Amino acid sequence: MTSAGAYVPRPGAAPLPRMIAAQAVLETKMLLRNGEQLLLTVIIPTLLLALFSTVDIVDTGEGKAVDFLAPGILALAVMSTAFTGQAIATGFERRYGVLKRLASSPLPRWGLMTAKSASVLVVEVLQVILVTVIALALGWSPQGNPFAVLLLLVLGTAAFSGLGLLMAGTLKAEATLAAANLVFLLLLVGGGVVVPLDKFPEAAQGVLGLLPIAALSDGLRDVLQHGAAMPWGDLGILAGWSVVGLAAAGRFFRWE
Repeated sequence: MTSAGAYVPRPGAAPLPRMIAAQAVLETKMLLRNGEQLLLTVIIPTLLLALFSTVDIVDTGEGKAVDFLAPGILALAVMSTAFTGQAIATGFERRYGVLKRLASSPLPRWGLMTAKSASVLVVEVLQVILVTVIALALGWSPQGNPFAVLLLLVLGTAAFSGLGLLMAGTLKAEATLAAANLVFLLLLVGGGVVVPLDKFPEAAQGVLGLLPIAALSDGLRDVLQHGAAMPWGDLGILAGWSVVGLAAAGRFFRWE
């Protein structure tokens, strides 16, 4: 403020952490307000959990069905947000020029991606809480190492985020919409989410077990259902997908 009492303009960008936080809040609000996103991230996982836990449709082996299903539904929730939802939203932002405009703002491109990742994590936390509450109400008895569960969820998020951004940054928006939903359905059926992998032909089990959704489902199941300390094999698969997906997204993502 000057001696004459007039305010002096101070043009310039806000501090980087504040810009990232503001963009993350905006991204989270857009995710939660989108009806299709809510269908993928909330309604479908919770309906599947309630249906297959209470109706004897799929043979889940010994023990309560919910003990088998809850870890798979947690994996599905991660995939629906980090992969399907993020790919579709980012693909249409790219088509309509939103990403191009944001890329020319004071917020750097890596800051924008950090904000998107933060919004995905916020939505996933809400999903995990919701699925856990419903599963507990259905009689779920989780066990195992919480740190192992957290590590699996983080690596699963990184793997699916990389693949989602790769798809959104290389395909047209309409193709991304179709491909992301198709992949979601295929991995829901063949990724060990609600149908055990040992129900598939033996020749296919080895291939399906290398998918990120299968690694995440099996890893969470090993910990939460069987009390495994640290499922290193599944963690290794997820780490591999994370490195490949994020590196490919960084290399081939097109902002226009």
